[in-house]
Amino acid sequence: MPRVAFLGLGHMGAPMARRLLAAGYPLTVWNRTAAKAGPLVAEGARAASGPADAVRDAEVVLTMLAGPDALRAVADALVPVLRDGVHWVEMSTVGPDAVRELGERVPAGVTLVDAPVMGSTDKAAAGELGILAGGDATGAEPVLTHLGTVTRTGPLGSGAALKVVVNTAVLGGVALVAEAMALADALGLDEEVARGALARGPLAGAVARAFATDVHFGNDLAVKDVALATDTARLPAMEAVLAHFRAAADPSVAHEDIARAVPHIRAHRS
Repeated sequence: MPRVAFLGLGHMGAPMARRLLAAGYPLTVWNRTAAKAGPLVAEGARAASGPADAVRDAEVVLTMLAGPDALRAVADALVPVLRDGVHWVEMSTVGPDAVRELGERVPAGVTLVDAPVMGSTDKAAAGELGILAGGDATGAEPVLTHLGTVTRTGPLGSGAALKVVVNTAVLGGVALVAEAMALADALGLDEEVARGALARGPLAGAVARAFATDVHFGNDLAVKDVALATDTARLPAMEAVLAHFRAAADPSVAHEDIARAVPHIRAHRS
């Protein structure tokens, strides 16, 4: 089995790396906060001292990082040491511009794939993510299938682009549900009755996500993802959504799930 390096062991990365370890891949892991690698090391992974050490002998490299700045910092360490024939699967939500920038930096013998995912921590743990793969994913696909279902989206950068579209719809839906509940509050409706009616309508999926308690998508990441969309095109509704998530991402709750933004939006309806 190919040697795999996994860099980025946050809420999504850790369960994804665990899936690969359970599948039997020789796995090296790295995270900026080194302690997060501990549980995986206890299960058989090797902890790398840094990004370059993690990928030095890898045949498949997967990165799941917080955003474009984190990706650039890791790329600074990786690019000089990547070996010919390596498949680098960039799975963070960073937008197509960051992927194209990365594509210009990798050595000619390295195959870069952008493959962000649909689904939250529960899907990551179950190996049921939707993987949006841009570029030539053939060499890395046997590894990716342990994480979920791979959908080929087109050339390099198309996976990252589609992920921005998907997240824009999800986050916009959550904010819309929150505003609908704020209206229900203002009209004096029973919360459970209003929520139940919305859950039986076309926004059912957004309602479920707005009130989810067993998954995680940080408010700070929501701000980053919506900004990727509003920086690309004029999206007045999403600019309002961005303001909602920015207001809900104060330091005390910045890393909490986006469901935490719902009561904030409802509380600031006037």
